[in-house]
Amino acid sequence: MTQKTPIPVGKYHTLKSGYRMHYHEWGTPTPGRPTVLFLHGGGPGASGYSNFKYNGPFLAEHGWHSLAPDFLGFGLSDKPADLYYHSATHILTLRDLLHSLGIKSVVPVGNSLGGGVALHYTMSHPEEVAKLILMAPGGLVDPRKFVGRMPGLQAMWSWAKTRPDNKAEAEASYRELLAKLVHNKADITDAAIAERIDIAMEQPMVLYETLQTPYYTIPQLREITCPVLGFWGLHDQFLPYEQNEVLKEALPNSRIVLSDRSGHWVMIEDKDRFNAECLDFLES
Repeated sequence: MTQKTPIPVGKYHTLKSGYRMHYHEWGTPTPGRPTVLFLHGGGPGASGYSNFKYNGPFLAEHGWHSLAPDFLGFGLSDKPADLYYHSATHILTLRDLLHSLGIKSVVPVGNSLGGGVALHYTMSHPEEVAKLILMAPGGLVDPRKFVGRMPGLQAMWSWAKTRPDNKAEAEASYRELLAKLVHNKADITDAAIAERIDIAMEQPMVLYETLQTPYYTIPQLREITCPVLGFWGLHDQFLPYEQNEVLKEALPNSRIVLSDRSGHWVMIEDKDRFNAECLDFLES
């Protein structure tokens, strides 16, 4: 009998390390076009599918090959309890996956943790990044300057550290945590909880203790030469939307979209606008 999974099963790739990485794929590669690489956030229970199920299929309908991998420790990928979950680890696994698929050029689309990984990827391998899309990304500001005043980050750490072993007991506080990710709490449906909570209960604490990305100074950010599109929700409780000013100062030609309908999940809360802006950016 097939075991039920909280999200649909996509495809698996066995990494050189022996760990298995799960990912969803929409569309097929087109010669001369980069692959859109969706990189999810670091909240408990996150996955590529739950973050980008409204976006990857849309771009595929318009001819863009899209991938949404689950980082190790997330989604249906392996969750080792003895791994250092730094963005450098995620970049190694992403490049392992991309190499196996013969993909040499990408447009990373990174939300939160995924945004920090996308920045790290771009700074480390600029020749592989055709364009860059960031959504309330990590990596623009020293987190010590804002972590203590962002209620979403405080709630995430507290839940991960104190979660009950019993899922039924954990669900109420988990629902409160997810509600901090959005502006309209109606977006946190029973289906949204069901997609994430089983994954969240499986994640080892070491993931949250070692989950880091570098942050870059404005002179370093000015080294980015590819076109950049940035999204921020004006009601974000995790990463301050004012950080868009850092990107504008470093890269004045970047395109910035501010959503008054969104918290931390512009791609879900304002998905039609997000999809339209991404498509226009990709095709311009």
